[in-house]
Amino acid sequence: MKLDFNHTSGMSCFRTNAVLRHEEWISYDQAIIQAARTRLVGVRDLVTRGLKHTIPNGMGSTVMQYEDVGELTPAERSMDGLTRGQNDRPEFGIKYLPLPLTHYDYQINDRVLQASRDTGQSLDTTTAGLAGRQIAESLETMLFNGTSQYKYGPSSSIIYGYTDFPNRVQYTMAKDWALSTTTGEEIVQDVLDMKQAAIDVKRYGPFVLYVPTRYETRLDGDFKSNSGITIRQRIMEISNIEAITVVDVLEAGATSGDVNNLLLVQMTADTVRWVNGLPITNREMHNDEFGLVHRFKIMTIQVPQIRADQYNSCGIVHATFTVA
Repeated sequence: MKLDFNHTSGMSCFRTNAVLRHEEWISYDQAIIQAARTRLVGVRDLVTRGLKHTIPNGMGSTVMQYEDVGELTPAERSMDGLTRGQNDRPEFGIKYLPLPLTHYDYQINDRVLQASRDTGQSLDTTTAGLAGRQIAESLETMLFNGTSQYKYGPSSSIIYGYTDFPNRVQYTMAKDWALSTTTGEEIVQDVLDMKQAAIDVKRYGPFVLYVPTRYETRLDGDFKSNSGITIRQRIMEISNIEAITVVDVLEAGATSGDVNNLLLVQMTADTVRWVNGLPITNREMHNDEFGLVHRFKIMTIQVPQIRADQYNSCGIVHATFTVA
């Protein structure tokens, strides 16, 4: 997955008078981007499949305008081909997506910086890495859980995620997958039912099945006694399921009232795209605290764009089980 820093036009002006040397910038940038890569599981699935949209100047745009489209009427059928068609055309509706900055601040003490240069020791990039991790977790959480409390732009537009998108297909599981009493056949039947729910709204795949961490080891258990395959392998035999991905940010629990979440997502651009208005960027604040502290801000403009057509058909099936 490519998650480059913004070293393109405009970046050099922020680093011309920077306190860090070139090699020091590289150390911090690498620490931040490596931490981000390890957490962006759902984002990676979209980017590697080409389900992305780049805004050339995201800093100059606070919202993205886009269209949804309706279906055409059915094709005509006749023997002579002279029957006039309805000359239908698709209907388009305008929608808006907010483009907020996601950012995190960290700092370097000047004496620590000078000591590393005098002794030749490498800089401690732990704090920068942890800051990059927070950025990544925020983006991943936004993709799966949305940020519906954040509203901006025309009609108070909202950034939705997989589990709070209003037009997602909802499915209730009969049993908790984590329990040993839940059989492999019952788990596979849930997946088949979720796939059928997608087909019922004319969404045919390809799909990725997202499961919470609580269910990971359960999927590695035997499908059934002496079957020779795991539950995971049996699910992967289902047509048009491309992958099973474990997601940390999907809520799950074993306590009464806890809601366990699963997702079956169609990996097509009319279901979801990852919008990138500003790659992960590490910027420095100059002339602070008499030069004794050097402050930095990691920032990015990246949001999910979850979509349905004008008939509210959406390629997301959201399954839940509530612990009694």
